[in-house]
Amino acid sequence: MIPVILSGGSGTRLWPLSRGTYPKQFLPLVSDKTMVQETVLRLRGIEQLQAPIAVCNEGHRFMMAEQLWEVDAQPDSIILEPVGKNTAPAVALAALAAKNPDDILLVLPADHVIDNVPAFQQAVIKAGQLAEEGFLVTFGVVPTAAETGYGYIKRSSENIADAFKVAEFVEKPDAIVAQAYVDSGEYYWNSGMFAFKAGRYLEELEKFSPEMLSCCRQAFSQAKVDVDFVRIDTDLFAQCPSDSIDYAVMEKTDKAVVIPLQAGWSDVGSWSALWEVTDKDPFGNAVSGDVLALDTENSFLHAENKLVAVIGLQDIVVVETDDAVMVAPKDRVQDVKKIVASLKKEQRPEADLHRKVYRPWGHYDSVDSGERHKTKRIVVKPGAKLSLQKHHHRAEHWVVVKGTALISKGEETILLSENESTYIPLGVVHCLENPGVIPLEIVEVQSGSYLGEDDIVRFEDKYGRT
Repeated sequence: MIPVILSGGSGTRLWPLSRGTYPKQFLPLVSDKTMVQETVLRLRGIEQLQAPIAVCNEGHRFMMAEQLWEVDAQPDSIILEPVGKNTAPAVALAALAAKNPDDILLVLPADHVIDNVPAFQQAVIKAGQLAEEGFLVTFGVVPTAAETGYGYIKRSSENIADAFKVAEFVEKPDAIVAQAYVDSGEYYWNSGMFAFKAGRYLEELEKFSPEMLSCCRQAFSQAKVDVDFVRIDTDLFAQCPSDSIDYAVMEKTDKAVVIPLQAGWSDVGSWSALWEVTDKDPFGNAVSGDVLALDTENSFLHAENKLVAVIGLQDIVVVETDDAVMVAPKDRVQDVKKIVASLKKEQRPEADLHRKVYRPWGHYDSVDSGERHKTKRIVVKPGAKLSLQKHHHRAEHWVVVKGTALISKGEETILLSENESTYIPLGVVHCLENPGVIPLEIVEVQSGSYLGEDDIVRFEDKYGRT
């Protein structure tokens, strides 16, 4: 069995914590491990499990690789989607990457919470047995409430080894219909998790969505392998139809079966959902960070950088980050995505970027900015190197506050240690590298007529960025 970790989501409903360049699956939301890491770790102990295949956005490739490495999960490959095309093409790429068509793919979104790991593992083992027989297996979560935010799976009366043939998949219902689903006992929440043989999935995809499979085959055949990364051909994959596994295959095949799952599952699709799975104080508050709460109940209170003081709140979400504060009633948190849409419409960076931005070489924190100046705190990992680059509109002044910096500046190469500095004039080709064994920290002061991140002309980059 090969775990296929799908990591294409943007997590906009958990803004401002989750953002386009650093979505929720890479955040430690319910433990000290990120959701990607939890997805891999809950599989430990299942026999005959092969190295995972991860499918992610190209811009997230280094985060994916590093987070898997941190939990000693060496991937078989990390497939980079040049454009998002939903889950059916993503799984097709993973199936094409499998070395044997009889390999069973265990398809897992990277951003779910599962409390009861033993129950989940038992369901996975059962799914593997059914997949061996040629079935396409999905996991239906036994509902605990009449949720309107989930799709549902209706089971048939035909029982197959403690699973059921799928009668139909249904869209997110309104409250009355959802309650009727729950009362019937015949419906499950659609978890978006699946198990099937790689070859069987491709057979069914060819039957029901031949154009999609053809595009995926062509794009995969032209893929370029770069260490752990499989770079899918952009032009060919862009022509692929976009669709979910449900629509493309599972709703149409006569081999779909559903395994009832009772394992404390949540897709953590909103702040209220995160509140439900988070430990709470005696007043029902889920609290993290420096928070002072008076006469406050059943609220989600998250502080990252400042003291957050609240008084007299009931069923409210308060989230503070270094550059944004979001406040909403718990029953309105689905509308957070509308805030993100407004930010994007206004082309505000807060839609996609945190103040602290992660790069393959480390990260930077924009601590101050004005009309013609910006100040950053830059941290470069040992052995890491920024691209050889120049800027058309800005000059930079670097001050080393910790570690050692190896700097190329025009024809000059210099080595700076703590409390030493240098100046990079506008238009000069330059590069920053950490040759040491401890993180390099510098303060960068930019000045010029335009200070956007797109004012970079790269000449060389060890991480393959253009």
